[in-house]
Amino acid sequence: MADGRESMPKLVADVGNTRMKWGRCEEGRIAASAALAPDDPDAWREQMAAWKLPVPVSWTVAGVHPKHRDQFVDWARRRGDQVHVIEKHTQLPLKLNVEAPEQVGIDRLLGVLAARALVPTGTPAIVVDAGSALTVNLLDEEGAFGGGAIFPGLRLMAEALHTYTAQLPFVDARRFPSAVPAGTTATAIAAGLHWATVGGIHALVRAIALSAPHADPLRVFVTGGDAETLFPDLAACDEFQFELHPNLTLEGTRLAAEALT
Repeated sequence: MADGRESMPKLVADVGNTRMKWGRCEEGRIAASAALAPDDPDAWREQMAAWKLPVPVSWTVAGVHPKHRDQFVDWARRRGDQVHVIEKHTQLPLKLNVEAPEQVGIDRLLGVLAARALVPTGTPAIVVDAGSALTVNLLDEEGAFGGGAIFPGLRLMAEALHTYTAQLPFVDARRFPSAVPAGTTATAIAAGLHWATVGGIHALVRAIALSAPHADPLRVFVTGGDAETLFPDLAACDEFQFELHPNLTLEGTRLAAEALT
């Protein structure tokens, strides 16, 4: 007789610094997703009700914020849910071609794992994850994580400008147009943040691509909280094939969960 847990709804969660994402897994894909506060059990209960989920369910949880991740895991286990936590690179079916694999953030690896499932075997690709920290990561020709680069995302840059100057306000770049030349301080900051980020991503993709022989066009998968804001101007570059994948990290978590079973 099959274990009753096999029929439990399966969910994945990616716990970030400013939000967490949930994904409901059905038929080998993420069928639905939701973005929630990473520290709000009331919001979690509301989402469970909105998805009409029973108790218990089965979770696979990963994330870059250990405190929020552990808070969520404790909450889910108190509900009676089955929870698997992915926190080490050794839990993933992914080779790491870097000097210090234990130092690589799990979110970077999950994005590359998901990208590998989207390209033919032996085909390099690049993953851009535009979150609080922005990462640009290589899936190399071996199908392994090949390293990358990290720099501040839009919000961190905005906070730095506000914190370390006397008069510049904090500006959410996503709420202002990015056109230049800008006519106000707020729009000038928003434009500067936006184009510095777009330009930085383009420059890093070009630099990383030089290290990875590939057939044109090289595919670049864009994900993360700021992905939709940045994507139109990223995709305007015809040198590479930029693709928007909002649930890429959740897909990587789903693939990792399947490999663990």
